[in-house]
Amino acid sequence: MSTAEVIPESPQVSDIEEVELITRAAWHYYNDGLTQNQIADMLGLSRIKVSRLLEKGRQTGLIELRINSPFEGCLGLQQDLIGAFGLADARVVPAVEGLAAPPRIGRAAASLLMQQLVPNDLLAIGWGEATSTTLRFMAPVFPQSHISLVSLTGGVSAYIGNTGLYGPQNFAHLIPTPLRVSSPELAEMLRIEPYVHHVLEMAITARTALIGVGSVARSASLVRYGYCTNDEIELFTRRGAVGDLLGHFYDRDGAILDLDLHRHLIAVTPDDMRRIPSVVAAAAGPEKVEAILGLLRGKLANTLVTDEETARDLLRRQT
Repeated sequence: MSTAEVIPESPQVSDIEEVELITRAAWHYYNDGLTQNQIADMLGLSRIKVSRLLEKGRQTGLIELRINSPFEGCLGLQQDLIGAFGLADARVVPAVEGLAAPPRIGRAAASLLMQQLVPNDLLAIGWGEATSTTLRFMAPVFPQSHISLVSLTGGVSAYIGNTGLYGPQNFAHLIPTPLRVSSPELAEMLRIEPYVHHVLEMAITARTALIGVGSVARSASLVRYGYCTNDEIELFTRRGAVGDLLGHFYDRDGAILDLDLHRHLIAVTPDDMRRIPSVVAAAAGPEKVEAILGLLRGKLANTLVTDEETARDLLRRQT
């Protein structure tokens, strides 16, 4: 909710009659909720004159606006994140005691994506908890708006069910392979299989992508789905890994590490991800801060959806 305060005096507005008009216009506009046309009729002025009075009141300090909302601080944090990391956009949800972050992050990401997507659009999707939660909020929208989905990685089981995509869907194009296979040779053979190649190529034609941010914690999604072991994660961490993008591990500056694992992956590469104009990363939590920092420093995503506490940590540790 927003309120307006009219300051009794302003040294920049010397005409007492104008001060009175600004005060009356502001009171009726902000407190009574009247339109500028209604105020103009009431005061015997033109609508343009009322608009100019309100603008002059704001510019001179005669009118001060105050927003009484838990989102007020979040809006400031969004702008700080955009400025600090050169982002195209950001969404920050307020900290709420007793409520889990993932559903609120998912809802905020879904809202942002629905503003970006248009009918008959294509959305490229990664996987992980935040991505799955977001897609569950959006699932009813896809068939209604004729929006198609395309996966950025193999690993069908990570998409079906967890994302609201129950069984085959004619609007979802999934790579029919595991994310990680046993050898680089097999990975290369699968990547050039016509259908797999087609889906990988389709993914990088999307205007918008939604990704999670993988951490190097023992609870990481790659470990839970059996694509990496805890011992491997520890080794990657010792080599400087702070997070992963579609199974590709990167360091604190967002540089992709030279790991044999990467040659075993069936996934869009980080270089190809840069061809997608809007890459939306959804993530929050203290265990994700270093991973998000690396992602943003490396320009591996240009839009972030997170929560208030994580945003403050990112800004404190950005250097």
